[in-house]
Amino acid sequence: MPPDASVSPLLSVTGIEAGYGKVQVLWGTDLAVAGNESVVLLGANGAGKTTLLKVLMGLIAIWRGRINFADEDITSLRTDRRVRRGIVYMSETSGFPALTVDENIRIGAQFLSKAEARLRAEELYSIFPMLADRRRAAAGSLSGGQRKMLGIAKALASNPRLVIMDEPSAGLSPLLVREVVRVLASFRGKGLAFLIAEQNVKFLDLADRVYTLDGGRIGFVGTVAEVHANDALQRAYFGLK
Repeated sequence: MPPDASVSPLLSVTGIEAGYGKVQVLWGTDLAVAGNESVVLLGANGAGKTTLLKVLMGLIAIWRGRINFADEDITSLRTDRRVRRGIVYMSETSGFPALTVDENIRIGAQFLSKAEARLRAEELYSIFPMLADRRRAAAGSLSGGQRKMLGIAKALASNPRLVIMDEPSAGLSPLLVREVVRVLASFRGKGLAFLIAEQNVKFLDLADRVYTLDGGRIGFVGTVAEVHANDALQRAYFGLK
């Protein structure tokens, strides 16, 4: 459902422009995510999705625009400060391959106290039993699906308010994509907001709202039902004619 217009969004992005060197990638990007809402950002490779997510995390310098999180201007805030405020980022790589599963999860919980981090790790192992069985194994030795689950667990380790994910379907078979969607769906309605950049339309199953990004510009904004009713989007993302 669309967010309540009377309530301030958890994340509000206004007029974002950014790029690399002299090459501009984002052009006046606006986006919002309400608390407890799941938003999917659809776009093809090269649309600017990763650039936008890295700007939100402070990993790429912003040229112009403003980022608000929980009614605070975080536009100039360092990445670690954004994480402390409750924003976490899951990249396509999903973790550090040379470190163990347990070490990866504890890195995700690095801003919690030792006691809180230990408790959170055990909570996550109960949710992801396949990781509990491999907790002392190197992340690089896991299967593709297990590494993706580790990335999700690592992102959740800090008890975040907003999880930003960059193409969680990357490198996965259709069967494993469905499993990732199922796992993420189990966290909906539990005080978490999601912003998921994807080109795999299966992730629309998670979405309350959808944005499309093309050439660094936001195009469509609406519900999943509106996506399915839009012939142009059906052709662009579902391969329909």
